[in-house]
Amino acid sequence: MESRAKILEALNKKFTDHPAPLPALKSFPYAAGDPIDKFEFVLRGIGGTTVRASNWQEINDYIRKEYTPENRIISLVEQVEGSAITPDSDPHTFENVDLVILQPHFAVAENGAAWITSDRMGDRALPFISQHIALVVTTDSILHTMQEAYEKIGNANHPFGTFIAGPSKTADIEQSLVLGAHGPKSMTVFLLSHQI
Repeated sequence: MESRAKILEALNKKFTDHPAPLPALKSFPYAAGDPIDKFEFVLRGIGGTTVRASNWQEINDYIRKEYTPENRIISLVEQVEGSAITPDSDPHTFENVDLVILQPHFAVAENGAAWITSDRMGDRALPFISQHIALVVTTDSILHTMQEAYEKIGNANHPFGTFIAGPSKTADIEQSLVLGAHGPKSMTVFLLSHQI
C-alpha cells in the first residue's frame, strides 16, 4: 500500500504543478440580442424564476416577503440577510435549510446556468440540499455562450465548481416532470443591476 501511495503522490505532484493547456475552441456565432433577456427566457423555460433588482434592499425585501422568520435561510452573500455558516459546519445540519442564497461568478444566457465554485458556496452540499436556492447575478456578468464561459474559467484552480441551471428536475417514462425530487424545488435568480 505504501508504494501505491508514493506513485499516486508523484503523479499528483507532476500533474498539479503543470496544468495541461486548454484545447482551442472553435468560436460559434450566437444570436444578437441582450444576454439578460435571453438568460431570463431560458431560465423560465427550465423552471427557474428571475427577479430584477436595482439594489440590495430590493433583494432583502423580496426574500422577507416570500419567507417567514420561521424559515431557515442561509446566505453566503454578505449584503443579503440570512444565517451564516462556519467552515467546519457539519453538512448533516443543512437538511432543514429552506433557502440558500449564493452569488456565482457569472451566468450563461444560452442555457440559463450559473458558474459557482466552492469558495462561494460554503459547503458543496448547500446548493443541492436546500429546499430552494437563490442566486444573485450581476447583469454585467451574464455571458452569451458556454464557449465564453469556458474561456472565462480557463485553468482556474478550484477544489470544486459546478454549473447550476434551474431547480432539480426528473421525469419518468410517462413524461411526468417533477421539480425538486433530488435537489431544490425552485431557483430564483436575482438580476442585480451592475451599477451597484
